[in-house]
Amino acid sequence: MVLKNLNLDSLRTLVVTQDLGGFGRASERLLRTPSAISLQMKRLQEEVGVPLFRKQGRKTLLTEQGEVALRYARRVLELNDEMIDTLRGSSLSGVVRIGFGQDFMATVLPMVIARFDALYPLVKLEVTVDVGQVLLQMVDSGDLDVVLTLGGAQKKTAQLLNELPLRWIASPSFRVRSRQPLPLALFSPPCACQTPGLEALERAGRPWRVAMTSPSLTGLWAAVSAGLGLTSRAELGLPADVQTVDLGLPPLGDIPLTIHRRRGLRAPNAIRFAEITEEAVATYLRSDLSKKPSGAVDARTPAWMDAGRAKGKPARRSTASPRHSSGIS
Repeated sequence: MVLKNLNLDSLRTLVVTQDLGGFGRASERLLRTPSAISLQMKRLQEEVGVPLFRKQGRKTLLTEQGEVALRYARRVLELNDEMIDTLRGSSLSGVVRIGFGQDFMATVLPMVIARFDALYPLVKLEVTVDVGQVLLQMVDSGDLDVVLTLGGAQKKTAQLLNELPLRWIASPSFRVRSRQPLPLALFSPPCACQTPGLEALERAGRPWRVAMTSPSLTGLWAAVSAGLGLTSRAELGLPADVQTVDLGLPPLGDIPLTIHRRRGLRAPNAIRFAEITEEAVATYLRSDLSKKPSGAVDARTPAWMDAGRAKGKPARRSTASPRHSSGIS
């Protein structure tokens, strides 16, 4: 049997498509059209000679062979990237100025710093942890090279990595008192996570009051865990003594998770830091936060997956766009 050499670019497209949950989002990251990505996945399926995708309603999912291919693709790309990083590591130096939102301080930030330092020990990192608005002002002014934050999707520097569902969060002992305004623990404004919650309560005609505000996420979690009030936030690094709750409250939308690069950024060390940050975010969300069914690709079906449809019947397409807040956390 003659073995084939798989295209690394196709394997990376497969991984990115799965991590981002759709051809549309992958096309933004890979700077290709969704149809080009669809064609690339069709060619990959033809190269391996087994079906990698299957239809489930309007969704395109991975088959069992597709799940196996995805695991191997991650391993192959990890070795490829490790080889390049190792060869380049001794030659990169200088300073990279990075900014992380407070939501990532105990989750993604340690992962990124540890990996980057192991690969590029001669590069000095200058880390700023602050609220999103401050970080985005700093990347706009050129004071930061790379920023990871919630919100800010409307900025020209933004690259959308994912959209996270917002949840109502409270202490397990928190109870709603009838005929009294709902007590809220709030992050100091502006905050993209709390604005949708306040707007939802206003639309529902639900009275509320500010029980406390905090400029730090640590202070906010302390208030919530103490039962002072509930808050609206993405499920990033929740303390063990708080939980998501329903309590008959109005549902919340999603919030964009974005990475920003300073305009005109060309320094190889900063560019590589941004790439490693993207990889760490995907790994963290895949392992701890992803609520999507395994293998989900996109609600829209590529034309090459429509072979089983009755001739002449058009493919159903989803026109719904994801909800998100365009604010800054």
